[in-house]
Amino acid sequence: MIARITHLSVYVLDQDRALDFYTQKLGFKKHTDIPMHGGGRWLTVTPPEQPELEVALMPTSPWGPWNAENAAAMRKLVEQGMFGFAAFKCKDVRATYEELHAKGVEFTMPPTQQPFGIIAVLKDDSGNTFSLSELEPKKGKRK
Repeated sequence: MIARITHLSVYVLDQDRALDFYTQKLGFKKHTDIPMHGGGRWLTVTPPEQPELEVALMPTSPWGPWNAENAAAMRKLVEQGMFGFAAFKCKDVRATYEELHAKGVEFTMPPTQQPFGIIAVLKDDSGNTFSLSELEPKKGKRK
């Protein structure tokens, strides 16, 4: 039986720029940065409180199994904001929103109360969309 996810991929337009965005603006930590066979680069970052989860910042340029046509198709989807999505949990969405907004992070939705908690929606430097979530405990359950 599957027990945990250890890696996930986010396709980015520029790995160096994405590394700067994820580490300097979102506060992630650089984990791995090594060249891959076929001309690619294995670049991962981790959320500060979840170091066992590596987020691979994958290039949208030709490398390894990707030819120029495949890379161009993926790049177009990423540029249009049609490819990436994830949800980040945080303790205080409003405070995190203020901190990230002050660092220049683009938000498509400010902190908004939903039936399940508070969320805000941000975009990374490549156009991938992420929600910040502050979930409220279910009625009858304790945190």
